[in-house]
Amino acid sequence: MTKEEKSKYIEDLSVKLSDSGVFYLADTAELTVEKVNELRRKCFSSNIELKVVKNTLLQKALERIEDKDYSELYGVLAGPTSILFSEVGNAPAKLIKDFRKKNDKPILKAAYIDEGIYIGDENLDFLESIKSKEELIGDIIALLQSPAKNVISGLKSSGGKLAGILKTLQERG
Repeated sequence: MTKEEKSKYIEDLSVKLSDSGVFYLADTAELTVEKVNELRRKCFSSNIELKVVKNTLLQKALERIEDKDYSELYGVLAGPTSILFSEVGNAPAKLIKDFRKKNDKPILKAAYIDEGIYIGDENLDFLESIKSKEELIGDIIALLQSPAKNVISGLKSSGGKLAGILKTLQERG
């Protein structure tokens, strides 16, 4: 790769990282070509982009991003590194956990999710449990609907009783 090609690659990568609210860094070393291709297919079907990168180029790309501090990630940039880009915070974690049911790798090095940095494979279970924005919105809507449903239900059930009481009072009067 020429110096100009490296510079262009770093620039493109820094733009991609800057625009992405979610990316995971993983170790995919020692996976066979067949297993890497299987992982790529699973990523594609889950709307996750998988890129294998050189650590020095990745660090330079991270350093170019001025409005965010990625310095915590520099410590994990050793050995082979793959980046998994996603729009959903927990999607790569779910994919990694599922893939590891039959394989030893990928191993999570770090994750960046909406300003939060998570270092180490021990965070995989937590990252998998993070709810997506759509799931959170669904939970909020369900919580907001619940009291309204209770009021409507109460009015309907006591409405019959209320009508009966009024009819009884009218007959007496």
